[in-house]
Amino acid sequence: MSHPIANPKDRIIFALDVEHFSEAQRWVNLLKGHVGMFKVGKQLFTHAGPKVVDMIRQKGQKVFLDLKFHDIPNTVAKAGEEATKLNVAMFNLHALGGFEMMRKTVEASRAIAKDLGIPRPLILAVTILTSMDEETIKEVGIKGPISEEVGRLAQLAMKAGVNGAVASPQEIGIIRQKCGEEFLIVTPGIRHPSDKKDDQKRTLTPKEAIAAGANYLVIGRPIKEAKDPLEAVEKIIEDISSLK
Repeated sequence: MSHPIANPKDRIIFALDVEHFSEAQRWVNLLKGHVGMFKVGKQLFTHAGPKVVDMIRQKGQKVFLDLKFHDIPNTVAKAGEEATKLNVAMFNLHALGGFEMMRKTVEASRAIAKDLGIPRPLILAVTILTSMDEETIKEVGIKGPISEEVGRLAQLAMKAGVNGAVASPQEIGIIRQKCGEEFLIVTPGIRHPSDKKDDQKRTLTPKEAIAAGANYLVIGRPIKEAKDPLEAVEKIIEDISSLK
């Protein structure tokens, strides 16, 4: 793999999909050192703002800022600059925003990181949301099939200079085929066979997703709702490690 990740735990991005800053702090204190990164999404960021990113980074942990920027090119480029200033490890935008939106954001992030002397975050493109299936994409005018749309959007993102894609585990193969080994794949929709699917329509187990070629796994409820969250994390790490 072109993006070697030495420790299996570093592949795990815990989804901090919680309501309050204090709850986020509790999860970070519990899981720091056990997972590779913490994902801050729309709910938590709208509630707590940049201070939650600062809290996570002050504890020596990495942040994936999952705000899925989607707007006119200049607006998203400016948002990308602000995400870069927060010193996050990753942030994302919607590939459906188009080539120019993605290209301008990549350039803006690169420039501000250079000016500030900080690492440039990885930028990821969201292709088709994992809550969608063939029927729901037809409702919004996308003919499908999903795999073809995901592959097309991932190629467009790569052409724009984006580092990788957020995509369902079931589309990992098509992205690898279209974009090669250098392109990062971050995969939500991870469930064990016994887990509830919740609102995820296209899922795989951690082991299946890594074996298929995912670089990182976004995992929330299977850890958060476990009786022993640390034991659940260890089970996932063991599952991934068994591939070696």
